[in-house]
Amino acid sequence: MTTEVCLITGGSRGIGLATALRFARAGWHSVIVARHESELAQAHAQISDAGGEVRAVVADVGTPAGTEEMVAAARDAFGRVDVLVNNAGYAPLAPTEELSREDFDRAIATNVSAVFHGSRTVWPLMRSQGGGVIVNVSSISSVDPFLGFGVYGACKAWVNLFTQALAAEGRPVGIRAFAVAPGMVETQMLRSRFPDVPSEQTLAPDDVAAVIETVCAEHMRYATGQTIFVRK
Repeated sequence: MTTEVCLITGGSRGIGLATALRFARAGWHSVIVARHESELAQAHAQISDAGGEVRAVVADVGTPAGTEEMVAAARDAFGRVDVLVNNAGYAPLAPTEELSREDFDRAIATNVSAVFHGSRTVWPLMRSQGGGVIVNVSSISSVDPFLGFGVYGACKAWVNLFTQALAAEGRPVGIRAFAVAPGMVETQMLRSRFPDVPSEQTLAPDDVAAVIETVCAEHMRYATGQTIFVRK
């Protein structure tokens, strides 16, 4: 019996870690990717304790080399990738005239380039194994770019449309694609931007992870291409 494999970017904390834990409890293997080795080591231990076999990859998925490295690591370790979760994100908070070129470039690299290169790189492997699922983590800001989040929201709007394109291209070869677009999630990134948001208004990372797990199920195959909004 083949054990299914999930590859998750931004997998050391927040939504990515919660997703890896869910798949581990379901008996999947996981490959988690992030830039910081110490956080990856802590996440690795949690996922292992949950019963999953896991590999941790230190890589910058905002570069083509980083996405190639993570897919190669998954292929070398487990021989396949059944689900790719493009979760890594960067959300600069500033009005347009104050946003630095560096923050803009990083937002594009992390929220747009990483999704494109990750999907493109895993595609031949998924096609050769007969299919797979790509889940792109979007945001409610893709349809409501509130003040200061214009660039981040625009990136996530691109993610939603690119997901539709992936779904259309993937239908003939068994590859499905979904975007999952949460509202405010109780993560380190949220608290660094909005420290005063009441916790009762935020989603738990596992709330989003549960939706990611659901869209990967076979019974969701005819919903491919959709953006699923998750909010309180």
